[in-house]
Amino acid sequence: MTTASRNKIPATLIPGDGIGPEIVDVVERVFDALGSPYEWERRQAGLNALEQGGDLLPEATLDSIRRTGLALKGPLTTPVGGGFRSVNVRLREAFQLYANVRPARTIIPGGRYENIDLVLVRENLEGLYVGHEHYVPIDDDPHAVAMATGINTRAGSRRIAQFAFDYAVRNRRRKVTIVHKANVLKALTGLFLETARQVASGYEGRVEVDERIVDACAMQLVLNPWQFDVIVSTNLFGDILSDQIAGLVGGLGMAPGANIGDKAAIFEAVHGSAPDIAGQGKANPSALLLAGALMLDHSGLFNEAQRLRAAIDAVLATDSGRTHDLGGSVSTSAFGDLLTERLRG
Repeated sequence: MTTASRNKIPATLIPGDGIGPEIVDVVERVFDALGSPYEWERRQAGLNALEQGGDLLPEATLDSIRRTGLALKGPLTTPVGGGFRSVNVRLREAFQLYANVRPARTIIPGGRYENIDLVLVRENLEGLYVGHEHYVPIDDDPHAVAMATGINTRAGSRRIAQFAFDYAVRNRRRKVTIVHKANVLKALTGLFLETARQVASGYEGRVEVDERIVDACAMQLVLNPWQFDVIVSTNLFGDILSDQIAGLVGGLGMAPGANIGDKAAIFEAVHGSAPDIAGQGKANPSALLLAGALMLDHSGLFNEAQRLRAAIDAVLATDSGRTHDLGGSVSTSAFGDLLTERLRG
């Protein structure tokens, strides 16, 4: 190992499926232009891994993340049917990645909403996503009734609320909004609301706090998104609202995500693998690049993160720098070229 590689931060890189390898290639080139801060361990997961080795989430990939504690991954495909569990959910459970962070920031001017800058913090391990489901047969119908159990714990609710308020203080955000459905789900989300209120009391005078019922929050995000700053919610509600928030700034092609636990963190583009455009050079790498900026922040490389975001902003500021999904004609690879030229210039 060279002196230069010893100074790099070990990290796992998962190309993923569909458009994943194309956008990961752009990320690698852009990070080289940033000074190559990471020593990548390339590993497979998803449909490619299943086809190559018979396992959606190979042990070698899990071992790599255990070793590095840090991963950047492209979109993964979980086959429909056949009893396969979501690879993303398995990764969150395997490394107890309890906090999902989804920032949304206006980059492209002239859209329906200007100057959006908000962050959703979603509990990542509890709620209905625990997957405790079963059918109840009636007469000759084995699937006559479907039942699911949602689980929120005091400890899990406290942990995610604490994370959200700490995030707000650390990033100089002004307000945290607690989103719930305690008017109907009085136990399941009532526990979350009660615990989040308790946590909020410890931040009095430092961070403003308010509350919203989830359906009202969804409406107000459309009518007046600027009233929100940091939103914290349970797993299912956070999943839905985070995609809605992405729609305020151009869609999932502009939506990065961070999954953070005590011992590991995995950063991702939250859009799908888009097999219909794979290999055509139409994919937008922005979401994965912005996820890379979150990873740089997490690693304490704030200057590199700021340089990367500034380069993305500058390239997307004009039509000549936009990919097909954003109304432009720039290819995936050419978008990477524009970024590397700006970073090296």
